[in-house]
Amino acid sequence: MAEVVAGAPAAEGARSIAPGEGGAWGKTGFAWAWFEAARNPYYILIVIYVFAPYFARDIVGADILASGKLDGLSPEEARRAAGAEGQAMVANLSKTAGYIAALTAPFLGAAFDRGLRRKPFLLLCLSLISLVGISLWWAIPGPEGLSTGTVMALLIAAYVCYSYSEVSHNSMLPDAARPEALPAVSGLGLALGNAAATVMFVGIVFMFALPEAIGWPTKEPMFGIDTSRYEQFRIAGPICGVWLLASMWYFFVHGRDTGIKGTSPVTAITDGAKGVIRTIRRAAHHREAFKFLIARTIYADGMFALLTIGAVYVSLFLGWGLIELTIYAIWASAWAVVGGIFGGWLDQRMGPKNALILELAAIVLILFFGLSITRDSAFYGLMPNIKINDWPFFSGTSDLLYLGQGALIAVFATANISSSRSMLIHVAPAHMRGEFFGLFAIAGTVTVWLGPMLIESFTRWSGDQRVGMSAIALLFFLGLAVLLTVRNERPAA
Repeated sequence: MAEVVAGAPAAEGARSIAPGEGGAWGKTGFAWAWFEAARNPYYILIVIYVFAPYFARDIVGADILASGKLDGLSPEEARRAAGAEGQAMVANLSKTAGYIAALTAPFLGAAFDRGLRRKPFLLLCLSLISLVGISLWWAIPGPEGLSTGTVMALLIAAYVCYSYSEVSHNSMLPDAARPEALPAVSGLGLALGNAAATVMFVGIVFMFALPEAIGWPTKEPMFGIDTSRYEQFRIAGPICGVWLLASMWYFFVHGRDTGIKGTSPVTAITDGAKGVIRTIRRAAHHREAFKFLIARTIYADGMFALLTIGAVYVSLFLGWGLIELTIYAIWASAWAVVGGIFGGWLDQRMGPKNALILELAAIVLILFFGLSITRDSAFYGLMPNIKINDWPFFSGTSDLLYLGQGALIAVFATANISSSRSMLIHVAPAHMRGEFFGLFAIAGTVTVWLGPMLIESFTRWSGDQRVGMSAIALLFFLGLAVLLTVRNERPAA
C-alpha cells in the first residue's frame, strides 16, 4: 500500500492512500457494511421511533404534569402542553449534541487523514453507545429511575459518539473496496442496518406490544415484561446495546484501517485542526466539494424535518397510535433495506449527481402525495376514505395509502443517503476525504432547526398543518438548485 505525503497546500500532512480492493461482498467491503448493521439499530430505535417518543411523553411530560406547573388547565390542554415541552426537550437534546459534533467532527476527520488509527477510536465510541443503550433500562418515570437530567446527558453523550463513529466509519469507505464498487458497499451498509433494525422492531411488536394491545400472539407480553412500568419501551435500549457489543467484532476483524500504528493522537488532531482551518480559508480551491456540502446541508434539513415531524403529523391526521406507528416503523425500515440496495444500483447506473437529482425530485412528489391523505380522503379530496376490512389497524384506504407513501419515502430517503456519500467521494480530493467526511457529518446538523422552524412558521401563518408540512419542500428545491451547480468531475489529487 502506497502512503506518501500529499503535496496539496490545503491539507499539509495529509496522506495519499492506495484505493481499496474487492467488491461489496469481499471481506473489507462487507465488514464496512456490517458496521451499520451493528450500529444503526441504535439510532433507528432509540433516537427516532421507540425511546425518544417515550422519553418525551412519559418522562419529560410526566415530570411537567407532576410538578403542578400546568394546574388550572383542562386535562386535554395539560396533556398537549406537556407533550409540547417533551418534544422541545428532545429537540434541545439533539441540538446540543449537534453543536458539540459540529465544533469537533471536522477536526477528527482531518486527523484520520494524517494517520490517526480509526479502529481504537471506534471501539471506544461503540462501547460507550452500547453502555448508554443498556443503561436506558433504568430510565423510569418518577424518582425510582435515573433523573431526567442524567438520561439527557447519557443520550447526548451517545449522540456525539454516534456522530464521531459516523465520521470515522465514512472516512473508511474509500478504502473498503475498489472504487467502482463503493456505491454498492455504501448501499449494502444501509440495507443491513435497516434490516437489523427491522428484525428488532418485529421482535418488540410481537413479543411485547401486540400481546398488550390485542392479546396476540400471546395473551401477555413475553419474558415477564411489565407494560405498566413502560418496560416495552425501555427494553429497546438494552436490546440495541447488547446487539452492538455482540456484533461489532466482524468489522474489527476484517475492516481496513489505513491509519499508521504509533501516530500521536495529539499531533494528528492538532495538525488536522490546522488543516481544516486552511481548507475552509481556501474554499475556492475545493469549490465543487464545498458547493455539494452546502446543497447537502439544505436538503438534509428538509429530510430531518420530514422524517421526525412526519410521525407527529400522521398521528394527528390519521389518528394513529403506538401500534400503528410501530408497525409503520417496521414497514419503513424494511423498505429502507430496498432503498439501500436501490441507491447503490442507481449510483452505478446514473452517477451519484444524477441519482441525487432523481431522488430529491421523487421525495418532493411523495411528500405532496402524503399531504393529500387525511382521515376522510386522499388525493386532495378526490378519493374518499373507505373502510375495506375489519382489521384492528389500517382498516381504511387512507391508512393503506399512507403505508404506501411511507414505503416510497423510505426507499428514496435511504437511497439519498447512499448517493450523498458516493457524491462526496466523487468531488472531495482523495487525500482529504476524512476531513471532508467530518464536514459532511455535520452538514445536516448545524442548521437542523431550519426545517422545524419553517413548519412552525407556515403552520401559524396558514392555520393549516398540511401547509406547514409543505414548507419543507422549499428546502428540497433549494438544495436541488445548489446541487445542479456542482460540476460532476473528480478533483485533482
